[in-house]
Amino acid sequence: MRQINERLINWASLLEDETLKQAEKASRMPFIHPHIALMPDAHLGKGATVGSVIPTRGALIPAAVGVDIGCGMAAVRTQYRVEDLHPDLSGLRTAIERAVPLSAGGYNTVLTESARRRVDRLAAQAPFDPAGYAPNWRLQLGSLGSGNHFIEVCRDEHGRVWLFLHSGSRGVGNKIASHHIEVARKLMAERGIELPDRDLAYLEEGTEEFDAYLRELRWAQDFALANRDEMMDRVVACFAAFAGGPVRELERVQCHHNYTERETHYGETVWLSRKGAINAAAGVPGLIPGSMGDASYVVVGKGNAEALNSSPHGAGRAYSRSKARKTFTREQLRTAMKGIEYRDTDAFLDEIPQAYKPIDVVMRDAADLVTIRHTLRQLVNVKGD
Repeated sequence: MRQINERLINWASLLEDETLKQAEKASRMPFIHPHIALMPDAHLGKGATVGSVIPTRGALIPAAVGVDIGCGMAAVRTQYRVEDLHPDLSGLRTAIERAVPLSAGGYNTVLTESARRRVDRLAAQAPFDPAGYAPNWRLQLGSLGSGNHFIEVCRDEHGRVWLFLHSGSRGVGNKIASHHIEVARKLMAERGIELPDRDLAYLEEGTEEFDAYLRELRWAQDFALANRDEMMDRVVACFAAFAGGPVRELERVQCHHNYTERETHYGETVWLSRKGAINAAAGVPGLIPGSMGDASYVVVGKGNAEALNSSPHGAGRAYSRSKARKTFTREQLRTAMKGIEYRDTDAFLDEIPQAYKPIDVVMRDAADLVTIRHTLRQLVNVKGD
């Protein structure tokens, strides 16, 4: 851990200069209290650094949550062991790919009964009309997306099989976030407020704009949780069919890593925005995935006060997507994914493990933030193009 300034503390041993400069800009915002905590996986983001924990008094920065509101992880530990499975896992992968719509534009054509129950609940609880942002928002529930979103079948250090996935609030969450980021920018321009970065535009507590963002943010966070639960239920069903018997869920872990909550730190209640960070309060279970083909971790929080009870959410990019595509080859991707069942395509070049920080370095940097309960290794990897 290194104190950068009075309102910025850093846990990342691998940190680019531009990322540090971006975090320093955010730390100068007048309502930061007590300080920003920069996680071990920190990398350049939009306005606010990905892998940062941002406590604010009397204001929220929509870009400090980001455009994938409620993005996070879910994992299920089954009663199965690796030796219980047929060695050819290709059928399991393709079954999952059929059951869960993939890629940015991939949505359901017909809702399952469980998805319908979930969207009915979300519709009844919505304090606004989500269709105003995305007319097909109901069909988005139970879909994965693209980029670093994934579904995996993994084994832990004892050979036990886990089901693991990463996704968020999909297109409807993106539209909600983008709208409020733009509202904040316009308010700053109208009031003549100069910012170190236009994407640090904020909404002041007590205003109509703040209240509208908070209402819609909380709904999108609920949507993301329901989306992961729906996908996990489908993955469990696929796995049960492949394994030839029912799945007993011995444990299910869920955690957001792009969200805002009201929390108390250093004796004061603040709005705590975690952008690429998970809640690591003492005893709280969490999930930290590595990159495609790398290890992932089931953890429990240590409650580090200086880190604002937070920990990293993954490996953190070392190469931009465009740079990764220019740097790495499909053969290198194949080598990195050796022994893992995945869809062999150069569409995933920008997700190659070498495009990310080494997860073992990230976890070493996080030693004071979480305790590792299990180390997961991939057997099957499913991603959207």
